Amino acid sequence: MDPVTHGLIGATASQSFADKRSFRAAAFTGLASAMLADLDVFLGSASDPLLNLELHRQFTHSIVFIPVGALFATLLLWWFVKNHLTVKETYLFSLAGYATAGITDVFTSYGVLLFWPFSDTRVSLDIISVFDPLFTFGVILLTGMAFYKWKQLFAWLALGWMAFYLFFGFTQQLKATEVARQKAGHTNHEIHQLIVKPTIANNWLWSIRYTANDSLHTAGVKLIPFSDPVIYNGESTPLMDWESAFRSYRGTTLYNDIARFSKLSDGILIRHANHEQVIGDGRYSMLPTTLSPLWGIEVDTTKPNQHVQFGTYRDAGEEVRKPFLEMLF
Repeated sequence: MDPVTHGLIGATASQSFADKRSFRAAAFTGLASAMLADLDVFLGSASDPLLNLELHRQFTHSIVFIPVGALFATLLLWWFVKNHLTVKETYLFSLAGYATAGITDVFTSYGVLLFWPFSDTRVSLDIISVFDPLFTFGVILLTGMAFYKWKQLFAWLALGWMAFYLFFGFTQQLKATEVARQKAGHTNHEIHQLIVKPTIANNWLWSIRYTANDSLHTAGVKLIPFSDPVIYNGESTPLMDWESAFRSYRGTTLYNDIARFSKLSDGILIRHANHEQVIGDGRYSMLPTTLSPLWGIEVDTTKPNQHVQFGTYRDAGEEVRKPFLEMLF
């Protein structure tokens, strides 16, 4: 989730069991602790662009790291709250706030290495966008009321709002998944991998992507409660058999980097239509119906012993905004 929402959820978690004396200091501690985990965006290497992708939402978001992260938060925050909290209280509020960081990111579409170092699988439930203003607005309102009025009731209401919204996202995903399976059935496609997730900043318009017959297929579906689904047909493109295409480079840095990017992309790699040398992550695009990857790696076969370059290809121009808003509204 975005840093603001992370912080607010951490503040809510700490407020939910704080007494009136420590209420505001607890909120500050929980807020700062929840945001601390995302400092992993600064980890990486200038010479190895994929390292940052591998480390983001990795050990700092793992369950086993929560006590350690809370300890770091306590050491950083103690000097700010020592007139209001004991060391024990600071650690407990930091623990509550930090614990929300990795757990809440599980509900988004990118996923976290929740069980690192025992598993290198990214856990992702895909039921809420990384940024969802309606979800965040409810948290801001109720958490702010709790802070302003010094009352736990509003903190518990905020937790209730989060639970309700996430459950709604879960039911929406179930509906979109059923639409995806029906659509695949109509075209006699046997689904190998299925990805169903909300589009950016809303929970109405969903992206459907599935692999079948060595190709990636897309569609969009709008799900308004008490209304029939509205389906938007998408595109198809062959999946990239990168192991065969780059067999002659086996053992090189180039080959190993493509393998790393394939793992980060759940093996769903496609050629970028507008960038000949770019291998893209087929799971993400600006529109649910298109196959223009949001990010990818630039492969230069003349430099097999150098790390690949990572790039983003987001286009929020009128040609993207207009069809997105038309589908959404």
